[in-house]
Amino acid sequence: MTTTRIDARFASLKAAGRAALVTFVTAGDPDYETSLEIVKGLPAAGADIIELGMPFSDPMADGVAIQMAGQRALKAGQTLKKTLQMVTEFRKSDDATPIVLMGYYNPIYSYGNERFLEDAVKAGVDGLIVVDLPPEADDELCLPAMKHGISFIRLATPTTDAKRLPRVVENTSGFVYYVSVTGITGTQAPDPEKVAKMVAHVKTATPLPVCVGFGVRTPDQAAAIARAADGVVVGSALVEAVRTSLDASGKVGPETVAGVHKLVAGLAAGIGQANAAA
Repeated sequence: MTTTRIDARFASLKAAGRAALVTFVTAGDPDYETSLEIVKGLPAAGADIIELGMPFSDPMADGVAIQMAGQRALKAGQTLKKTLQMVTEFRKSDDATPIVLMGYYNPIYSYGNERFLEDAVKAGVDGLIVVDLPPEADDELCLPAMKHGISFIRLATPTTDAKRLPRVVENTSGFVYYVSVTGITGTQAPDPEKVAKMVAHVKTATPLPVCVGFGVRTPDQAAAIARAADGVVVGSALVEAVRTSLDASGKVGPETVAGVHKLVAGLAAGIGQANAAA
C-alpha cells in the first residue's frame, strides 16, 4: 500500500510528540444532516482521526450507548450508501483528516464487497474496522481492501496472547486498535498501568501505531492513556453527548452539535497537556 492519510497523520503527530485523538460517532445519529454537521466540525474541535460507525441492527460488541445511537440512525433512515455519501460530503471541505468506517460485516456483505470497496475509495474512506471478521477470513475483505488502498485495522484485546498476536497484526495496516477492557464498549474505565503493559506487548509484534479505546470518557482518562499509546479512541462518551442533548421526542436540541464538539475539545486538551508534560 502507498502512504495513506492515516500514515501521514501519525507521522505528523509523532513529529509533534503528541498522541492522536480518535473520535467515534455513529453515522446518521440522530439524523443525517445533524450527523454530518457533527462530523464536519470534529477536526476543528481537536479530532485527529474520525471513526464513523456504520449503523447495524445487531451490534454485538457495542454497549447500550452505541446500540441506541445505531437505532436512532436506522430509524432516521441511515443506510450504508448514505454513510458513504456523508464521507463524500466531508471530503469537499477536508481532504486531510483520515476517516475510518467501523462496524460489522453484514451491511458490507449485503452491499457487495467489491462494490463497497470501489465506492468507499471514491468517497474518500481511509480505513475499515470490521469487528466480526477474524484474521482467518482475511481473503473475504481485508486483503481486497488493502489492494484498493484502504487500511484494514484489527482489534487486539487483553486476551490476545503472544501466540495469537502475530496472526492478528499480520495483515493489519494503519494502526492497531487495542481494546483496553474485556466486554462491550463503554462499560468500564481502563487501567492506565495495565494498558501501558499491553501497548508494549502489542508493539513487540508490529511497528504500527497502537490506539487504545473502550471506556475512555474524560480528559483525565484520555491524558493517562496518551502517555502510553499512540492514540486514544473515544466513542461512547460522544454518542451519549448526542443522546442527552435530544428533547423528549428525540429531536435535535441546541447543544447537540456544540456539546459533542466541546467534549472533543476537552479531550484533545487533556491529551495535549499529557504529551507536553511527558
